[in-house]
Amino acid sequence: MGKIQEMEDDVTGEKEEESIMEYLRKQVPDWDDEVKCTARFKAFSGQRTDWEPLYVFWRDLILSVARHLHIFIIRPSQVNVWFDRGGLVPLCLDQVLLEMYAAGELLRNVGVADPASGWVSQIFRRVVNLGGLLRPSTQENLAEEYYIIPVLLKEKALQVVQALSESHWTASCVITWRKFQEISGGLKEAHAVLNHLCEHGKAKYLVINKKDLMEGVKVSLSARALSGTTSLDLDVLHLIWTVEKLEHQLNVIDQRWKRSRASAFASLKLGNKLVALTCAREMKLASLSREKCTALLNRVEEVLAVIADAEASKEVAEAIRIGTQAIKENGINYDEVELCLQELSECIESQKQIEEILGSNAAGAEIEDEDIEEELKELEMNFAEVPTQTSTEVDAVVAGAQETADALSESLSKLHLTHHARKDLEAEHAVESMGAMFKDGNREAVLS
Repeated sequence: MGKIQEMEDDVTGEKEEESIMEYLRKQVPDWDDEVKCTARFKAFSGQRTDWEPLYVFWRDLILSVARHLHIFIIRPSQVNVWFDRGGLVPLCLDQVLLEMYAAGELLRNVGVADPASGWVSQIFRRVVNLGGLLRPSTQENLAEEYYIIPVLLKEKALQVVQALSESHWTASCVITWRKFQEISGGLKEAHAVLNHLCEHGKAKYLVINKKDLMEGVKVSLSARALSGTTSLDLDVLHLIWTVEKLEHQLNVIDQRWKRSRASAFASLKLGNKLVALTCAREMKLASLSREKCTALLNRVEEVLAVIADAEASKEVAEAIRIGTQAIKENGINYDEVELCLQELSECIESQKQIEEILGSNAAGAEIEDEDIEEELKELEMNFAEVPTQTSTEVDAVVAGAQETADALSESLSKLHLTHHARKDLEAEHAVESMGAMFKDGNREAVLS
């Protein structure tokens, strides 16, 4: 097994080197130019102003390659491998990394506080970091440590929160430490991401010390920071941990059932009915165990669903409370809102009825061209006789209705209404868009 693993690692390493070399040629078109390569691979010399452009080139390229590989924790020896050209590596690379470290563009991984440790330990590490006591004194020490790239760590933390947001619809979520490691990409990565989120108030480390150690993380999925943890968070962690354990148990049972089934078939082919019968009994026991495990898993998932619904309802209640406060601040009461919405609904319904009547009349009537011409002439004569004041009054009535609708729209827009209220707003906008049609309809009614 050890040799096989080493062979797989070698193949993976070769593929990564090929990927990096292809990426470098795309990012730096003259990467294979011998003259320019010689100039880039030389050591720093002279004043800083002389080698500043070369430093910027290698710094940006290191960040670019790390982002391409989807990593944010590096080792100096690993970086040397990235830019190896037939055994030649940039002589200035160690100095570039030291400059990046001095500028805070690299963080020593051992200097990152573990959120799972006590608060005294975390404070001590921060004081040590501020004092520079963990900074390496030589290039040799620098090459022995893992380093974090802060800008890429921030990007990774955002990706983790985004991934959790896609599978949760609440303002925060609780996941197990194992799941957090999977999303982060590994143990070291998970510690770094958790530390970053905790420093910004976006995550909390959870732990339950019972028969089994249960570790988890509560992550904020909104712009707000976490206020703290509650007993419900620990209960949810316990339930989620149980779900993952039951799912793992189901996988083990399924694998055992498949092995027993394969052994039963093999025994039957060999004519060993006694062994086949034993395997069949194991299959039966595995099936019974799976039924019990599935039933328990379903019960736990139902409890989690109830809790999630309760949390969603709590957020809705909070939104309603904020909306109520906004209504009071804007001097609007529910009766006024309800009355205006009702009037709008009646207006829309009346307009629909008019359109239906006009549509049915147009479809059912057969009018001769001569009748149409005569009717048009009559309308023109009547229109000339109608005083302008009547038209002005109609315009005033319609304008008043428009102002009422506009005022209602402005007031409702301040309420931060939920999805259902926005539907009513859409109806209101529909009424406004039909204002011209409604105005013409009123004119015809007056003229008639």
